[in-house]
Amino acid sequence: MKKYIFLFSSLVIMSLTSCSSDNPEIVNEEELITTLKVTLTPQGGGSVVTLQLQDLDGDGPNAPVTTVSGPLLANTTYTGVTQVLNETESPAEDITLEVEEEGDEHQFFYTFSNSIATINYTDVDKNGRPIGITFNLTTTTAGIGNLTVTLRHEPNKTASGVSAGNITNAGGETDVEATFSLTVN
Repeated sequence: MKKYIFLFSSLVIMSLTSCSSDNPEIVNEEELITTLKVTLTPQGGGSVVTLQLQDLDGDGPNAPVTTVSGPLLANTTYTGVTQVLNETESPAEDITLEVEEEGDEHQFFYTFSNSIATINYTDVDKNGRPIGITFNLTTTTAGIGNLTVTLRHEPNKTASGVSAGNITNAGGETDVEATFSLTVN
């Protein structure tokens, strides 16, 4: 009888052990982002302005390429859309879709070096807090300044000022960041 109890116990232990190895913990791997692209379309018509950071070799020897297609117009509101891509794949993987799907874990921040423009978020996550894939950018008077675009993973969206776009108290980890020199005419 002891022999059967030992055999039965061994089978239970083996089956429990094998179940745990068949169900590995799901790890949300970090995506490779090679390209950050911001498209600004003036409301009421005009030329579209595109801001782009592209780094196709990641940590490789080539420096990232940053481009701005043209100046912004003063006292104008632009409809903005930000896209992040992995262009090492063919066709390029649109990582923006994952950012939108996991919107409660991501937020784009837009920080100006001076007061040449302001941003208002136009999209929200499942908790009603901004994601920042879409937004309105409103320029003020003519001037020159920098715009830093940052994608944060797991920011504290309830911290002071974060829902309004202030990155100071956001915490989390930066997935990608780019700074663009802007001219407002």
